[in-house]
Amino acid sequence: VHSAGVVTLGPLGESPIADLDLNYAVNVRAPVLLTQLLLPRLVERRGQVVFINSGAGLSARAEWGHYAAGKHALRAVADALRDEVRAAGVRVLTCYPGRTATPMQARVRALEGQPYEPSDYASPGDVARVVCEALALPRSAEVTELKVRPGPG
Repeated sequence: VHSAGVVTLGPLGESPIADLDLNYAVNVRAPVLLTQLLLPRLVERRGQVVFINSGAGLSARAEWGHYAAGKHALRAVADALRDEVRAAGVRVLTCYPGRTATPMQARVRALEGQPYEPSDYASPGDVARVVCEALALPRSAEVTELKVRPGPG
C-alpha cells in the first residue's frame, strides 16, 4: 500500500520548482521505486498493489498544480502497472480519497488559512475499510479504482 505523500500549494507562476520536485519525488518516484523492488515477489505471490492517490489525481484546481501533477502522474503509473501485471495475477487498485482527517489535511487547512475540524472530513479508518473490502474480493472480481468522499455527516 503506497500511502505516503506530501503537498505544497501555491500559484504555478509563483511556486518554486523545488515544490514540484518534492511532490514528484515523494508522490511518484518513491512508489515507483518501491514497486520495482517488490514486483518479483508480488508476481510470485499474485499480490495486490494499492495506490492511495487523491481527488487531485483526477482534476486539478487553482494553487494545487504541483501536487495534482504528481498525483496525475501516479495515476498513469498505476494504470500502466495494472496493464503490465494483470496477466500475472497481480491486482492494482487506486483509491482517490477526498479530504480525509489526517495531519496532512490539518497542514493543508493551515496553508489555506482555514480552520481544521476533523469531523468535517472522511475518517482514515473509513477509507481503509473501503480499500480492504475491495482487496478482499474473490479473484473473479477486481476493483481498479475507488473514489471515497466525506459523507454528509
